[in-house]
This record gives sequence, structure tokens and C-alpha cells, in this order.
Amino acid sequence: MVKEKRPRPPTDFRQLRYDLVDSLIRRGYLKTDTAIQALRSTPREFFVPEDVRNASYVDHPLEIGEGQTISAPHMVAIMAEALDLKPGHKVLEIGAGSGYHAAVVANMIGPEGHVYTVERIHALVEMATFNIRAAGLSERVTVVEGDGSKGLAEHAPYDRIFVAAASPNIPRPLEKQLKEGGKILVPVGKFHQDLLLGILNNGRLDIHDLGGCIFVPLVGEYGF
Repeated sequence: MVKEKRPRPPTDFRQLRYDLVDSLIRRGYLKTDTAIQALRSTPREFFVPEDVRNASYVDHPLEIGEGQTISAPHMVAIMAEALDLKPGHKVLEIGAGSGYHAAVVANMIGPEGHVYTVERIHALVEMATFNIRAAGLSERVTVVEGDGSKGLAEHAPYDRIFVAAASPNIPRPLEKQLKEGGKILVPVGKFHQDLLLGILNNGRLDIHDLGGCIFVPLVGEYGF
């Protein structure tokens, strides 16, 4: 007699998401209520390809196609905390990828804020736009196709700028598009990378090194 196969129970992504956030809190990556709530409310499973969806809440990068990755959740948490995001901020992201990081930021700055995210790869522009819409964040996030190393001058100045790819330095166009008192976060380096936080004071960037990291290279006029 052949036994019937029982259907596999659906993955409880919400529970996995909460478990991951709890782990990031215990490990010291998440500290503020705003960042904690943003990661709890942003469904990472919406932003990864179907074949790796069950790994959505494993704390490591995942392939999203086109030779690109979605950052590990702990790195998203580090960057979210370092940017000190506030409701109403206007934010520029370089490297939209699948749209996940922009979605987390959008949930931190609220409906009165806005994220502009620039992506050079057309297929990822389409993916990010679709995913952002599926997450119900289209009114808070604008995905733009272009060379992110040059920024997005038409909406400058920005309260916060962050780059989700490694650059040779902090690109000068991005620095010029930052509001006085604003913060910019860029992974810098090719083989050895450091996550640099710049704070614009009196027209000059004060630089803080937040430690080592690993990102795909920033491709463009001011990238590699």
C-alpha cells in the first residue's frame, strides 16, 4: 500500500522574521525601536527569488540575479542604526538591488519621508519596483534607473545618503548632494572594505570608520 504524501506546512515567515530580529537584538546589531520595528514589519521574503525564499531569514547575503546580492540582515541593521533615520527624512540609496534595504528605510522614515533609490541594472530596477509595490511602499519609494555613483541631483539635498556597493572613496557628487548636518554611509575599498560614515559639518565631512564589510563593487563614473 502506497502511503499518501502529506502536504508540507506553509513556512511561517512572520515567526522567522521575528526570531531573526530577536537574534539581531541579542547580538547587539539592533538597538533602537525604530530600526527594530522596521525590520519586523518588512517582509524579506518578498524581496528574494522564489528558489531561495525559504532562506529569507538566514543571516547571510542571498543571490538575486545579475551577479548581485541582497545584503545580510545584520548588515542592513548596522546601516539602519548608523544612519540615525528620522520620520520625514529624504533619503538617497545607491544600489536598489531587489528593493529590500529601501523598504526597511522607508518603514523607518514613515509616510512623511521618501526614499529615492538608484539602480544601474534594468532587470533589478524592474524587480525592485515590483517588490516595493508588493510591500505596499510605492508612495514612499521611487526606483530610478541610472549611474548611482553620480547620485540623483534633481531631488537633492538629502538628509541621508547610503551606498549598498563598495566604492574607491566617498563619491564627490554624493557628498555635494548631502544636506548640511546630514549623514552619508559608504563601503570604501576594493579587496579590503571599511564602512565609512560621513557627517557634513560646515561643508566638511567628518569621517567615522565603522569597521570591515563586504559588498559588490560600485560600477559607474565615480565607482570602479
